[in-house]
Amino acid sequence: MTGAGRDDDLVRPYVVTGGRARSRISFDVVTLVVTVAGAPAAGHDAHASPEERRMLALCRGGALSVAEISAYLHLPTSVTKVVLGDLTEAGLVATRAPAPVVTGPSVELLQEVLDGLRALV
Repeated sequence: MTGAGRDDDLVRPYVVTGGRARSRISFDVVTLVVTVAGAPAAGHDAHASPEERRMLALCRGGALSVAEISAYLHLPTSVTKVVLGDLTEAGLVATRAPAPVVTGPSVELLQEVLDGLRALV
């Protein structure tokens, strides 16, 4: 395919990751990633791969999950994790777990409140 097709941009995943299948750092797909202050602006690091530069630029706008980064850059999640591992080890991105899901009160407590309110009327 030529012209507007994506086949012109096709690079095999093992080329992007240098043949590695896994990162030394473990990421979940909901791990949030943000570019750290002082990281080189996209395009200014001559040693960074195109994928690394694109991830740095993307995460500079705010925290994104690993899944979002994969989707925006049209990369497999496994490839995204390897590249993010490299960026994390280089100190260019910071990661954090997403905010935990807050659980509500138990059903028993809600029933006691309801019973107490009914007793007032």
